[in-house]
Parts: sequence; C-alpha cells; structure tokens
Amino acid sequence: MTEELALDTKRSAFPFKAYKADEVKRRLEELFHGKCAYCETFYASQAPVDVEHYRPKGAVEGAPDHPGYWWLGMEWSNLLPSCLDCNRRRKQRAPDGIGDLNVLYKATQSGKKDSFPVAGVRADSENAELAAEHALLLDPTRDDPSAHLTYWLGNDAAGGLILPKRVDDSPSNPIELAAVGTPAAIAAEAEHSNLSVRGAVSIQVYGLNRMRLVQDRARLIQRMRFLEILAINLGDIANTLEQAGLVDEPVVSDAIRSLKLLQGNILSEMRGLAAPDMPYSTLAAAYLADFKARLSPPVAPEYP
Repeated sequence: MTEELALDTKRSAFPFKAYKADEVKRRLEELFHGKCAYCETFYASQAPVDVEHYRPKGAVEGAPDHPGYWWLGMEWSNLLPSCLDCNRRRKQRAPDGIGDLNVLYKATQSGKKDSFPVAGVRADSENAELAAEHALLLDPTRDDPSAHLTYWLGNDAAGGLILPKRVDDSPSNPIELAAVGTPAAIAAEAEHSNLSVRGAVSIQVYGLNRMRLVQDRARLIQRMRFLEILAINLGDIANTLEQAGLVDEPVVSDAIRSLKLLQGNILSEMRGLAAPDMPYSTLAAAYLADFKARLSPPVAPEYP
C-alpha cells in the first residue's frame, strides 16, 4: 500500500500525456511494488497490468445518464495498477454461501469495470464535491483496508477468505460473509448484519474471494503456520536443554545457541513475508498480529 491521502489531497504531481503510457505503468509499479492495488497479486507474473481508474472515466454502471468521471480520466490520483481479474468484468468462481465452514463456490460475475457505487450524492462535474459521494469502494491509497476487511485465518475450508469487518470490532465469522448480489443489496445486508458496508461491497466488486486468490492466501497461511510451529518447537527444545542444567557442557551450550539462532531466522522469515513488496503482505501482517496475540499472556480480570 502507498501512503494514505486525505480525500481532497493529491499524490505528488506526475506529468504524463496518456494514462496508458509505459512511464505511467512503471511509476505505478514502483509505488505498488508490482502488485495489484486491490488483491496484492504480482500482476506481472500472470498478465499485463491494467491502469485502472478508481472513478471510471467513461461511464458508470447503474447510472446510464452519467457521462463518467471524464475530468479525472488523466488525474494521477485516480489511477491504480490492477490485475485483469480485479479490473475487468468476467466470470469467476467465488463463495456463494457458507455453512458449517464448508465453502460453496459458483461462477459469478466480478471485476470492477465501470462500477462505482456511492451512498451519497454522485459527483457529475469538475466542481462537485467528491467527499459528498461517500464512495462504497475502498481506495487503497486513501483508505485503511484493515478498518473494513479482515482475514479468516482458521485451519479449515474457509481459510484464506477476506471478510467484511464487524463494526463493533468483534471477531468476524465466515458464515457472516455477505451474499453475492448488487452493490446496493450487499450494502443493505452488511448494514443489517453490523458489518463494514464498504468492506462487503469492495469484496464483491473487486472479486477479492475469487477461488484462485483464496487458494493462494490459504497456502500462505499454511506456510506461516508451519514456520510458527517450527519456531515454537525450537524454542521449547532450547528451553528444555537450559532447564536440564546442562548449559555448562560446551556441546549443549553450542546446540542451544544454534537452536535460538535458527528460531530467530525463522521469525525473520515470517516477518519478511509481511514486507510491502511481498504478495498478500497484509495477510501475512494479520497472521503475525494474531500470532503475537496468541503468545501474549491473558490479562487477568479486574475485580472491584
């Protein structure tokens, strides 16, 4: 993710003549580390990048009389690098319903294309106030996705799903995943269920739970879980040797030192997976935060 910006502020000026120019793509690739701004996939490894307009430039789905945000067509702050699947409308396999953590997938249309649902007054000219639109789609450069989205990290069939975050910050459950439908229907259901409306709508429009994406994220979770178990086991072995009173033995002392060094390397590997230039880095960061919380001792309740 790039640095978050206030809605009425702009990124540093970047001169270009056409949004599809190679220099524009190169600059966007630098800003987003070669990843899709929406799903964090390395787009270069699967297909050419789409230079995507956050607010569509030529038409708006569901608003036939709107000419599109033509005045933002070459506005640098309106451009994002996107993989083809997030940007173009196409059939994708995505979860249709979840019960008992058994994920059911069906082919459905997803991908942003000209979609830009709003909850407020839609801007129709250069002088209109963009903030008054109350956009329902998350903008990776201005919004904090973690305020609206959360990952299911469970070791089950739903592992790897992105879920709309609960408004009250209580844990989300895959069973609460908003059903597939129009942005308006999803927004209404999310609001009724006390879920982030913008999170729920963004998941559907961007297709963030496409089967391949969920599978990739599930593999990353499994990798981090393996590294976690390995790091914990190495630490336990080192602690057992120390408590056995054998630290005065040079061979044992060297073994303990090696075990702790290896444990540190494994933890560094886990942190490296959350680096901004890694695919699905926000998922890795969420896993690390969960790992840290599980390691922390429970807070004793306070009694009057």
